[in-house]
Amino acid sequence: MSDGPLVLGIETSCDETGVGIVRGQTLLADAVASSVDEHARFGGVVPEVASRAHLEAMVPTIERACETAGIKLYDVDAVAVTSGPGLAGALLVGVAAAKALAIGLGKPIYGVNHLAAHVAVDQLEHGPLPEPCLAMLVSGGHSSLLKVADVTLGVDPMGATIDDAAGEAFDKVARLLGLPFPGGPHIDRQAASGSSVAIDFPRGLTSRRDLERHRFDFSFSGLKTAVARWVEAREASGEPVPVADVAASFQEAVCDVLVRKALDAAQTEGIDDILIGGGVAANSRLRAMATERADALGIRVRVPRPGLCTDNGAMVAALGAELVARGRTPSALDLPADSSQPITTVVA
Repeated sequence: MSDGPLVLGIETSCDETGVGIVRGQTLLADAVASSVDEHARFGGVVPEVASRAHLEAMVPTIERACETAGIKLYDVDAVAVTSGPGLAGALLVGVAAAKALAIGLGKPIYGVNHLAAHVAVDQLEHGPLPEPCLAMLVSGGHSSLLKVADVTLGVDPMGATIDDAAGEAFDKVARLLGLPFPGGPHIDRQAASGSSVAIDFPRGLTSRRDLERHRFDFSFSGLKTAVARWVEAREASGEPVPVADVAASFQEAVCDVLVRKALDAAQTEGIDDILIGGGVAANSRLRAMATERADALGIRVRVPRPGLCTDNGAMVAALGAELVARGRTPSALDLPADSSQPITTVVA
């Protein structure tokens, strides 16, 4: 077991109750209770349902994590919790639980940024982050390009989504194709047997005019609409919709834009290391395309294993442990849950 602070992390920004325990850069436990099945019939996450599920799952998930790690709660050196961004009610459950633990145990509390935690989690698998590195975070709520010099001090935003995030587009296209929620894994599986060049879907914000104003920004709303119109036209003609080909062509368009812009940003900043995080980082085509194109440019790509890409407590504990190790100031006990917490704020 490595040396370093023992930190318990709590993540409740959306529909997963995650509790992770990390010592230094070693993951001891990563317990997750998901309420995704309760949201599936609505085709998306319902905030009130998520909040109630967090309340029910919090104590059992903490107990499971401690049992897996072989520790007692009073062993921890600090408690970390996602304080934002995310769903306000869901965040409140996690922040309240973390405050209760910090007070009861007499330990410091760190309210951390959800996106910065997605960056820090890679340390659990691949060791210390290169400084600087370029982080591309892609999930249901975020598509961001970030320049990271020191993840505990803040990050420099280079680009972000101006409408639908990549993961949101995956969910909406999956619904169009009659695939279950969440859409990402199902699109990925369907695409494996389809043709990525069957349909020429648009690449958002890649025209010369767009690049002048939105060089490193993302837009997937137009792509989603293009898929919807193509499917509607096919159905109107009475022909069957080739689900695998649509999935593969759509997935190719998303990954092409993500990878193209990430590599452009890295080269512009003279950065040799790209980190991909967030739920969409679990996509097999994105991983393969990023690695292949980056290799050709002499750029290294780091992607955590799929289980660490989706929301989890391990990522919060990982960032918390790094904050403790570097002597960063803890949060005050009156720290808020901030649903719109900016990425430039790493610790609330």
